[in-house]
Amino acid sequence: MEAGTAAMGSASRMEALAGARDGIPIMTGYFAVSFALGIAMKNAGLTPFEGMMMSLLNNASAGEYAGVTLVAAGAPLWETALMTLIANARYLLMSCSLSQKLSPSVPTRDRMLIGFDVTDELFGIAISRPGNLNPSYYYGAMALALPGWALGSLCGVAAGTALPATIVAALSVALYGMFLAIIIPPCRKNRLLGVLVCVSFAASFLFSVLPVLKLLSEGTRTILLTVAISAFAAWKFPVKEDS
Repeated sequence: MEAGTAAMGSASRMEALAGARDGIPIMTGYFAVSFALGIAMKNAGLTPFEGMMMSLLNNASAGEYAGVTLVAAGAPLWETALMTLIANARYLLMSCSLSQKLSPSVPTRDRMLIGFDVTDELFGIAISRPGNLNPSYYYGAMALALPGWALGSLCGVAAGTALPATIVAALSVALYGMFLAIIIPPCRKNRLLGVLVCVSFAASFLFSVLPVLKLLSEGTRTILLTVAISAFAAWKFPVKEDS
């Protein structure tokens, strides 16, 4: 009995080390991206501690940027919460997929802890593991990735506080570069996706200048466009499942 327990503990440690090894490049990438996000947080009026806690509790680039944008615009809490939920909706699907990767014997507490920090990168390395996913592997990667994201935001806000306004304005452009890096590769592979992105740009501009629609807050316009365009695309151009 003791030998079996020791073997299980040794296997869990090995899985955790493997996860930490695979989490190193994710951590470094997260730090760089969240540093740019921290500049946006500074412009929105957040303190370094607030920026760090926001990233610690919401490890999601698009969702967090949407939240920061709405905070800067003075949007009400319900708009911020709803837009963050919409921007992070894809993680619900990733969580469902990861739940099938876990052994039925994995307790609820481990499932909830893994569900707390589902990101594109962590999902990618976890879902590619052969066989059932050992929670220790995920914890090892998460133990590096999550602090990297939070510390990057903290340093970004701190740098935005210390640096001259002209430098902060220049660094703010890095966040837009990050989103271009996110959308351009998928658009190059899928022409339809590129068309939809262009449509969203045009629709966003029209909503900001049309007589009635421009009276809506920025957060409400973003929510309406996100739901409408994604629903139309899902209806007219559904993704075919592999048979």
